[in-house]
Amino acid sequence: MQFKHPELLYALFLLVIPIIVHLFQLRKFKKVPFTNVAFLKAATLKTRKSAQIKKWLILCTRMLVLAALVFAFAQPFTSKTDVLNTKKETVIYLDNSFSMQAKGNNGELLKRAVQDLINNIPKDENISLFTNNTVYRNTNIQAIKNDLLQLDYTSATLNPETALLKSKSLFETETNGLKHIILISDFQGQNNNLNFEQDTLTNLHFVKLEPVNTNNASIDSAYISNTTPANIELTVRLKQSGTPVENLPISLYNNEVLIAKTSVDLKDQTSTTFLLPVNEIINGKLSINDAHLQFDNELYFNINTASKINVLSITETDDSFLKRLYNAEEFNYSSTTANQLNYNILEGQHLIILNELNTIPIPLIAAVNSFLNQGGTMVVIPSNTITISSYNSLLANHAMRFNDVLTTEKRITTINYSHPLYSHGVFEKQVSNFQYPKVKSLYDIASNTASQVLSFEDDKAFLYQNRNTFVFTSALNTNNSNFKNSPLIVPTFYNMAKFSFKIPQLYYTIGKENRFDVDTALQQNEILALVNNDINIIPRQQYFNNKVVVHTSEAPTEAGIYNIKNKTETLANVSYNYNRQESDLVYNDLSSMNDVSLCESITEIFETLKRDSKVNALWKWFVIFALALLLIEMLILKYFK
Repeated sequence: MQFKHPELLYALFLLVIPIIVHLFQLRKFKKVPFTNVAFLKAATLKTRKSAQIKKWLILCTRMLVLAALVFAFAQPFTSKTDVLNTKKETVIYLDNSFSMQAKGNNGELLKRAVQDLINNIPKDENISLFTNNTVYRNTNIQAIKNDLLQLDYTSATLNPETALLKSKSLFETETNGLKHIILISDFQGQNNNLNFEQDTLTNLHFVKLEPVNTNNASIDSAYISNTTPANIELTVRLKQSGTPVENLPISLYNNEVLIAKTSVDLKDQTSTTFLLPVNEIINGKLSINDAHLQFDNELYFNINTASKINVLSITETDDSFLKRLYNAEEFNYSSTTANQLNYNILEGQHLIILNELNTIPIPLIAAVNSFLNQGGTMVVIPSNTITISSYNSLLANHAMRFNDVLTTEKRITTINYSHPLYSHGVFEKQVSNFQYPKVKSLYDIASNTASQVLSFEDDKAFLYQNRNTFVFTSALNTNNSNFKNSPLIVPTFYNMAKFSFKIPQLYYTIGKENRFDVDTALQQNEILALVNNDINIIPRQQYFNNKVVVHTSEAPTEAGIYNIKNKTETLANVSYNYNRQESDLVYNDLSSMNDVSLCESITEIFETLKRDSKVNALWKWFVIFALALLLIEMLILKYFK
C-alpha cells in the first residue's frame, strides 16, 4: 500500500489524546450522606466493572476513528508500480509506409491504427508520436487528432532498429522514470534476426498489424531493351505476391492518352513489351488495376528529345577508334591537333580527350583546368614519349603524378565492377577469366586519392579516376597495346562520355540520391524548377557554362512527371516513381524476440498499460470504516450499561 500524502500520517501521534482523556479522570465527585450503604456497596462494585469495560470500548473506537480519518486523508492506494513518484513517458512510432495500405479486418491498416490510437490514448496524457516523415513531441492525442486523421502514406521507410533509436532520442534526458516505446507497424521485411540493445529502463511494446491476405500485383520496373531506326522497344517487368493473377490488363499512356494496351498472366513475375516511335517525346505512364496496394499500380517514364554529348579529341595520333565509338546519333564528336585548337570551343564541350600528346602546352593546361572547373570531364591518354613535367603540371590539382616509364609487358586483369563505368548493365556477372589486354610499357603514376578503374596483374593501375578526370597509364596505340581490340574499350569510353553529361534517365526513384544534367546556359539570377501541376520544387543545382547539374533526393515526394522549367520555358521532362521495396508483402517473424511485449492490436497494448499503471484508491474504505466506528460508539454509549 502506498500513500498520496504520506506526510499526514504524522497525525497518528494525536491518538495519545483520547488515551490521556480516558486515563486521567478530571471530573470532581460530590459526597452525599446516606443512612445505610451496605446494599449500595455491592451495586457500586458491579457498576464500576461495567463502566470500566465501556470506557475501554469507547477508547478503542475513538482511536480507530481517528486512525481511519488520518489514513483517509493520506489517500492510500495500491498499484503495480510507484506511479505517483515515477514520471511516465510514452513514445509511439506509427508506420505510415505504403505497405500499410494493405487491408486488415477493419479496413486499411494505417487508417484503423489511427482510429484505435485516438480511441485508446487518454486525452490529457502527454506523449511523443512520430511517423516515417513527421514528429509530434511532448503533445497529447487531442492536439494532434486532426493531423493523424489526415495522415497520408509516404515512400519513406524506417526499419525497426532505426525506429527504436529515434524513439529513444525523443525521451527527456532524465534517466529516472517509467518509459514505454510502442512500435506500431506491419513489420514488413525478410530480416528475421532483429536485434535490439536491451535497456532495463525502457519497456518495449510491438504491435504487429497483419493484413487479411498478402496478395499484390505491381509494376516493378521498365527499361529500353532495344532500339531500331523505326521503334523503341520498352520492356515492362511486373511482380506478384500471393494468389496468381490471370489476364491482368496493363495500359500505356502518353500525356494521359491511351496509346497501347495488353494483358498478362502474372505468377511471381513476368515481362511484356511495348513499341514506341523514335524521335518522339513520350511522357509515359504505365498502369494496372490492382485492388490491394495502390502506390505501385502506376509507373511514370520519359523519353525526351535526345541531347547529344559534345566530345572533343585533341590528338597527335590516329583517332579512328574514337570516331567509331562516338557515333553521330548520340555524340557531337570533333578532333583537332593542339597546334590548330580553337580555344573558344572548349567551353561548349562536355568531354575533352587528350589523345597521346607528347607535350601539353601551357595555354592548353590553363584552358583545360578552367574547363574542368566548369564541370567538364577530361580523359588523358599519354603517348610513348611524353614530357613528364607538362603532364604533371596538368594533373597538379588532381593528386596524380607521372614518374618514370616502365618497359615491362603487363596484362590488364582486374575490373572494378563497382565503379560507375561498369556497375550498370555492362556485365551480367563478374568475369574471372577473359582474354586479357596487354601493354608493352606504362608510366608509374603516384596517387593516394584516385580510384583504380582497371588494373594490371600486379595491382598497378591501368586507368585512374579522380573526380572528373580519367587518366590512362599507358599509350593505347597498336604498337604499345591491344586494348583497342578488347571488348572493354567500348563500355569504358562510352560511359566516360556518359559520365561527362548525365542525360535524364527513363525515370528516377524517390528517396534516392539522383543527379542529371540539363543542356542549357542560365543567365544571372535564373534557376531551374521541377513543376507538376501545383507542385513547384527548386532542387539543388550547380551552374556551368553549358549545363546545369541537378541533384534530388528527398524531394519530390510524389510520383509523377515533372517539367524542368526555366521560368515559363519547359526544357525537358523527368519522371519520379516510388520505391518498389514495399510491394513485396513479406513480414518479419517477431515470435522469437525476448524482452519485448508483443500485441496484435492497439487496444490490447493500451489496456495492458492501463492495468499496469492503474491506481486502486482506498481512502473511501477508510471513511466508511470511520463512520461505522462512530455508529458503533453511539450504540455502545446508548445500550451498553
